Amino acid sequence: MIIQQLFKVIQSFMHAFVNKIQDPILMAEQGIRDLKKDYDTSMKNLAEIKSMAIDTRNKIAEQTEIAKDYEKKAIMLLQKAQNGELSRGEADRLASEALKKKQAAVENIKKYTLDAKNFEAMADKMESKIANLKEQIGNWENEVKTLKARHKVAITSKKMTKQMISMSGNNAQALLENMKEKVNNEESLAQAYDEMTSIETDIDKEINDAIGTSYSDEVQKSLLELKKQIAPTYLIEQKQNNEEQN
Repeated sequence: MIIQQLFKVIQSFMHAFVNKIQDPILMAEQGIRDLKKDYDTSMKNLAEIKSMAIDTRNKIAEQTEIAKDYEKKAIMLLQKAQNGELSRGEADRLASEALKKKQAAVENIKKYTLDAKNFEAMADKMESKIANLKEQIGNWENEVKTLKARHKVAITSKKMTKQMISMSGNNAQALLENMKEKVNNEESLAQAYDEMTSIETDIDKEINDAIGTSYSDEVQKSLLELKKQIAPTYLIEQKQNNEEQN
């Protein structure tokens, strides 16, 4: 049975390599699940065989007691004949029947003993195979886990390598150069706007300096009236200063 299941697992791997549509890891896992089912079935069969061996041992013990009992009865019958409680002929007849019963029990003991040995040998052999199967299943499960982990690493590595190769191609390089050019243009444009803002500020300063600070007619008229009230002579002095400057 174990050899057949092992062949089934190996066959599943071979089929997976031949047929690329099927996943070998999935097939291996299915093979392990099938082996586990066989393991459970084997454990049930082992339990049944051990139960039969125990039952046979119980029958041996039972037949042993029966044989002892009939031998004891045969002795008691002969003792009764010796004591005169029973005729010798009747005692011999009944004692012979009792010994026949004992002999039948002894034959049963021989048969059950042989059966028990066979059951126990079968149980030991099956138990050894089951233990080996359990160990193999554990080893295969660990191997499948390792293969799955290696498969994931290989897939990830292949994907990363393909991406790196793709990025190192001419198209990717041209895309990066285009992006660099756009970034440079945006930075230059931003710097130009900053310079234009600075130029506008300087021009405004020059214009304001050339024109000088000026006030509206209303403000100038109010300022003149205020000067008349505070110091009438101030206007005469200011006029003379203006004439001297001119």
